[in-house]
Amino acid sequence: MSKASVPHAADSHEVIRVLGARENNLKDVSIEIPKRRLTVFTGVSGSGKSSLVFDTIAAESQRLINETYSAFVQGFMPTLARPEVDVLDGLTTAITVDQQRMGADPRSTVGTATDANAMLRILFSRLGKPHIGPPGAYAFNVPSVRASGAITVERGDKKTVKATFNRTGGMCPRCEGRGSVTDLDPAQLYDETKSLDEGALTIPGFKPGGWNYRLYSESGLFPADKPIGRFTKKELRDFLHHEPVRMKIAGINMTYEGLIPRIRKSMLSKDREGMQPHIREFVDRAVTFTACPECEGTRLSAEARSSKIRRVSIADACAMQISDLAEWVRGIEEPSVAPLLAALRQTLDSFVEIGLGYLALDRPAGTLSGGEAQRVKMIRHLGSSLTDVTYVFDEPTTGLHPHDIQRMNDLLLRLRDKGNTVLVVEHKPEVVEIADHVVDLGPGAGTAGGQVCFEGSVEGLRKSGTVTGRHLGDRAGLKGAVRAPSGALRIRGARTHNLKGVDVDVPLGVLAVVTGVAGSGKSSLVHGSIPASEGVVSVDQAPIRGSRRSNPATYTGLLEPIRKAFAKANGVKPALFSANSEGACPTCNGAGVIYTDLGMMAGVATTCEDCEGKRFDASVLEYRLAGKDISEVLAMPVSEAERFFGAGEARTPAAHRILERLADVGLGYLTLGQPLTTLSGGERQRLKLATHMADKGGVYVLDEPTAGLHLADVEQLLGLLDRLVDSGKSVIVVEHHQAVMAHADWIIDLGPGAGHDGGSVVFEGTPAELVAARSTLTGEHLAAYVGA
Repeated sequence: MSKASVPHAADSHEVIRVLGARENNLKDVSIEIPKRRLTVFTGVSGSGKSSLVFDTIAAESQRLINETYSAFVQGFMPTLARPEVDVLDGLTTAITVDQQRMGADPRSTVGTATDANAMLRILFSRLGKPHIGPPGAYAFNVPSVRASGAITVERGDKKTVKATFNRTGGMCPRCEGRGSVTDLDPAQLYDETKSLDEGALTIPGFKPGGWNYRLYSESGLFPADKPIGRFTKKELRDFLHHEPVRMKIAGINMTYEGLIPRIRKSMLSKDREGMQPHIREFVDRAVTFTACPECEGTRLSAEARSSKIRRVSIADACAMQISDLAEWVRGIEEPSVAPLLAALRQTLDSFVEIGLGYLALDRPAGTLSGGEAQRVKMIRHLGSSLTDVTYVFDEPTTGLHPHDIQRMNDLLLRLRDKGNTVLVVEHKPEVVEIADHVVDLGPGAGTAGGQVCFEGSVEGLRKSGTVTGRHLGDRAGLKGAVRAPSGALRIRGARTHNLKGVDVDVPLGVLAVVTGVAGSGKSSLVHGSIPASEGVVSVDQAPIRGSRRSNPATYTGLLEPIRKAFAKANGVKPALFSANSEGACPTCNGAGVIYTDLGMMAGVATTCEDCEGKRFDASVLEYRLAGKDISEVLAMPVSEAERFFGAGEARTPAAHRILERLADVGLGYLTLGQPLTTLSGGERQRLKLATHMADKGGVYVLDEPTAGLHLADVEQLLGLLDRLVDSGKSVIVVEHHQAVMAHADWIIDLGPGAGHDGGSVVFEGTPAELVAARSTLTGEHLAAYVGA
């Protein structure tokens, strides 16, 4: 054998080897994943896909990268425990592109979350007329600073002492780059028909007789026995806007200041999520957000808005729809900034390719949906020079119309062709079909899953007989007969976001589906025009507020009847059976784990040795209900608990009703005590749906309920929607899944495109009429789906 034909040792690492993975419900999983290929992980919801891809492969890669940093840096990084796995070989740097919403910081926009804004700022600092300064002068995150006094400025080895110092920033001084200003509604602070002596203030924490109240009632600056509505101008100004001043009140030296600045400091400066519920409710009621009058919501100072290229300011550029902005940038020919223009064009074209051309760069990042946020993150990586990286995607087709899925597939293949390993957790057959390698997990969910049912090619999967293989070719047929509506919800002149004065009648008493390409105005129509009034139950995919102590049992109210059943059976009080109350293990305070901060090294979470992770005091576990203690009941999956509380000694109708609803929405595999922080977006939405099914609402508004659902589970969801409609409810669903469209009684299709190319109703009628007309993108794809 010639020396040249002997393979180099470095080329022998062609797979990622996983041996003995036991994270969450995985049962000693061992697989080999080919590198530089596109591998799709399939399986029913809860089968262990995320446990294998995110919690094992991506988590270990991240942990190993963190270990390369100095101990000092590691002290500031999140704690990562080593996953439960025997061997992980051949890992490369993993970049996780998930569906977590982007941070809702008011100064974070689509432009700042990608490099687009930075490139535009450089462009304007070079070509903008008049020239107002460096790129920072166009940034709404940089304030203008003017200082005087002896200031030392160092440049290289030269030091100069300046008497004054100026830095030009682009931040609007009034709203500080937020684009909106907050005003307090005085009507929510006090009752103007009453005097202070009569208890006029209606602010939480300002009870008559308390110090907060006496500060005003005994200040002597205005009469306390006069109704506030009859105050003179000066009295009202002193009451509401007086600057801080030291004075004697009730014999004590205190700082007096007007009511409005005091409320701003004590309540509005705090994080809304950290507030107590009654204070949060008051703030939501009393605070109104209005576009900043000085910058008209653009966040930028007047100087930054005055500098223009071809009659367009940077504020105008950021407000343009990205597809239009890309056209405008193409029209700029300037050799001095040619490389910058090329990079900017490429970034903007990536937005359009990925189906986000309808966004604007000034769109706040916190308002993007999970799917949109994931695609914005993708844009960062598309232009990256890194290769041989492992990209991990979590259902990248969420929120995408069938028309857009083709574009997403092209992007996944482009990432692979750059020499990267692409791992995708996905249910949509269109994505499964482009895979080089498929790993199917199952056979069931929860404890019935966690095994590899198949690995190999797509063709092999079709013939394998696994649940995914059998359902891969499933096609829902059009309904033979559709239900007749019992009434209509009339929407007239809807103009939220990109809607163009839409008039539409949404039929009631039927299953109505609102569809259209991403960005066509579906959510704007449904959430913006159907008021969340009495009788309307809106279920979206926003994260459930809850700590790692929260679980399905606490969230749904299921724990209450269970605790009462245990208390009644044992003749003790219910509080003993709560891990957040008297029954908690004293060592870990009911958390089940002990968090140890190791100073400069990464902290660790270890299972509590006293309660062995059961979260309860040993004495509580001696009390039983039908032979089970409380920790054994919380470890049960919903389906088992439903049988347990349905009959026999443990029969508890109140608990059984809640468990039935959880099973109905396809969450039979979830354990009652699983922390909410570990649930996927689709699971969270179905958990919300289960809790709302007990509500008295007559109209249900669902936002993509098929997110995260396996092909086999979609059938169960359709059955649930049918049962809701047959019980007299009206169901309105925003959905892209063709099985749901085919099953609808009525379809409202928005379009024809996205952004300003959308916002109109392009079709309303039955699915059969939509397929027959084929007049819209949705119609064409649905016709192909049902084989018409």
